Amino acid sequence: MSKIIGLITARGGSKSIPRKNTTLLAGKPLIAWTIEAALQSHRLNRVMVSTDDEEIADVSKKWGAEVPFLRPAALAQDDSPHIPVLIHAVEWLEQLEGTTLDYLMLLQPTSPLRSAKDIDLGIELALAQNADSVVSVCEASTHPYFTRRITSDGKLQDFVQKPDGYLRRQVLPPAYAWNGAIFLVRRDILMEKQTLETNSTYAYVMTPEHSLEIDTPWDLYLADLILNNPAKH
Repeated sequence: MSKIIGLITARGGSKSIPRKNTTLLAGKPLIAWTIEAALQSHRLNRVMVSTDDEEIADVSKKWGAEVPFLRPAALAQDDSPHIPVLIHAVEWLEQLEGTTLDYLMLLQPTSPLRSAKDIDLGIELALAQNADSVVSVCEASTHPYFTRRITSDGKLQDFVQKPDGYLRRQVLPPAYAWNGAIFLVRRDILMEKQTLETNSTYAYVMTPEHSLEIDTPWDLYLADLILNNPAKH
């Protein structure tokens, strides 16, 4: 049986929403929604939090997650990419615990509407396809053919080349975008290729309603409305 560890990444600094990961959302810290979903999963063997912040660590433990280490400050900057953070966690597990794993699942606290079912179905997809990785997506809110760019002199131009003629959304090929909720990657792919996507990456499609990302106070307001109305999610 494959060993799969869920890693929730949560640094202390946040400019758009100060102390975002511990900000209350529908009565719980934002990070608690992801911890609860991960703990309810039937497929994850462990649920860990990687953070540089003592308060986040304490809150995460209170809600049931493991916090076996504090992330180095160098990996918790505004511009710190995720791959080194994931590699740091795997190296810590292997070198200090002697723990081996087959897959690592990155779960970002900014996706509070992602469910345990989403987590399990993403894992089941990876196992069924023997995938290098699985990434959650949702249908793009704006189709790429409808996007535009503004030139240096203010003119509007197509962002991507599109077919000639009138385009109805209903007849366009579906377009999908990462929604940030689930990134599942095989341990060897992560460590050797240092990527989350290969030619053997499969898409786990989520509904737009479950794909809300918390990046701004407005996102937090919308999520609070949804989570305080269970009939709507």
